[in-house]
Amino acid sequence: MSDATVGHTSVLLDEIVGFLDLSIDSVVIDATLGFGGHSEAILQRFDGTRVIGIDQDEQALVFATERLGRFGERFQSVHSNFSDIREVAAMEKLGFADAIIADLGVSSMQLDDPERGFSFRFDAPLDMRMDTSTGETVAELLERLDETEIADLIYRYGEERKSRRIARLITERRDSGQPVQTTAELARLVEKAVGRSPKDKIHPATRTFQALRIAVNDELGILAKFINDSADLLKPNGTLCVITFHSLEDRIVKQTFQKLSGKCFCPPRIPRCVCGAVKRVETLTRKPVVPTEAEMNANPRSRSAKLRVCRKLTN
Repeated sequence: MSDATVGHTSVLLDEIVGFLDLSIDSVVIDATLGFGGHSEAILQRFDGTRVIGIDQDEQALVFATERLGRFGERFQSVHSNFSDIREVAAMEKLGFADAIIADLGVSSMQLDDPERGFSFRFDAPLDMRMDTSTGETVAELLERLDETEIADLIYRYGEERKSRRIARLITERRDSGQPVQTTAELARLVEKAVGRSPKDKIHPATRTFQALRIAVNDELGILAKFINDSADLLKPNGTLCVITFHSLEDRIVKQTFQKLSGKCFCPPRIPRCVCGAVKRVETLTRKPVVPTEAEMNANPRSRSAKLRVCRKLTN
């Protein structure tokens, strides 16, 4: 097993497994396989259960396949995005799944790999793509968007109050013939725009990096589609578990679960429902499940994790 795999800790592992009720012939789709920690726990806990792991990161697939190879035909991996879960199921000739899980966090391997450009702890090309084989990098995104678009993006996805000042410095640098190309350049620019106090608990560039990562991977745009497609793919009494690490992600999961549970989001004066809410699932988590104090101490990156779970209805 790779050294990188050994250092990775899956979040809310026991909680995920605790929500599952699987039999010897059950099929689980791990829609964001990563290093395969959740899949490994499921394969160990439920004899005979089969897991199909999806990930858009080819490097992660290599590690997970190595880690889970001992389970033989009970595990198979697919290179794809979790938003394509319907297409993956069709390709694998899978009618329905007994459970679907998704961990939307960035893996430790991605954060700690200097070449991926996810972290300002390393000076690296400004990339941040989950799937390095397709799409534009963050550097390319910042060259394409105008100042207003950059500011709106950083504010919407990063909730950064000084987004306009950051966008102005990015575009001024670009217009001078020196576009931002590396993580260190962007981090210094954001720190200049935002300022930094010794009392700050997080680096001033954290929210901006988060916003750009979400944007370049369209993480929010595909989330509601994934949840709706997963509800279609679940067998009656099948379980969907989604772990988020960002308030905007959690809001999308919560509201999509509510709509699938039959809650109408139409304005009160509308005479009949036009939002399409139909009761198809039962939400099992009234409030999101969060890590224990012990888990947060052992794995600080788990602190913002939230797990929401729903179960497909039988009718």
